[in-house]
Amino acid sequence: MDAPVLVLGNSIGTNQGMWAPLIPTFAQRFRVLAVETRGHGGSEVLPGPYSIADLGGDFLAVFDELGLETVRYAGLSIGGMIGMWLASHAPERVEKLALVCTSAYLPPATNWIARAETVRSEGTGAIAETAVGRWFTPGFRERSPDQVKAAVAMLEATSDEGYAGCCEAIAGMDLRPDLHRITAETLVIAGADDPATPPSHGEAIVDSVRGARLQIVPDASHLATLEQPETIASLVLGALA
Repeated sequence: MDAPVLVLGNSIGTNQGMWAPLIPTFAQRFRVLAVETRGHGGSEVLPGPYSIADLGGDFLAVFDELGLETVRYAGLSIGGMIGMWLASHAPERVEKLALVCTSAYLPPATNWIARAETVRSEGTGAIAETAVGRWFTPGFRERSPDQVKAAVAMLEATSDEGYAGCCEAIAGMDLRPDLHRITAETLVIAGADDPATPPSHGEAIVDSVRGARLQIVPDASHLATLEQPETIASLVLGALA
């Protein structure tokens, strides 16, 4: 299939399963490559702390290994942060960009450091209840308990060190000074009910990326790909196809 390559970046505490409902739709137009963030899913677990540059470098290494000169990229949460880093530090490699439920700067760093310490000492299961509260709206948790349970299983299967290292990457992250370097056509998608990266964070990205557009999705919290898969798939296709 001679089609553009769409690279998918997952959120912290998940794996490529967070994109699973959308992949069949994407595969009609793209060659889909879901790259799992360092320490997540089937990727290598290295000792933390990590930086966003480390994680972005991992993605560039995959592109080089597969001979991918340019890609289209969609990432959620830390996957979106990696996308911004790629598009600003290797702009010739990212043709089009979709940033979902993400932020260029997410203080306070102390919260991320504390979360990393909790996970290293008690495991990812210790933060599962809090994570679910950020990931999904109350209505979705009530309607779709099996999907919520599957999301918790992704979190609990995530390496403690991988999760903690990525927390430290977010703690040390400030992508704002480099956003003006992004040349890719960019769509920013925000969940209207996302407490982790509210729409104001999407607005801040759009204000700094030339030509970027913002789309706010109703009835969606942080893991919008699972809560509103059809809407997110349609928006990403419209922007990247």
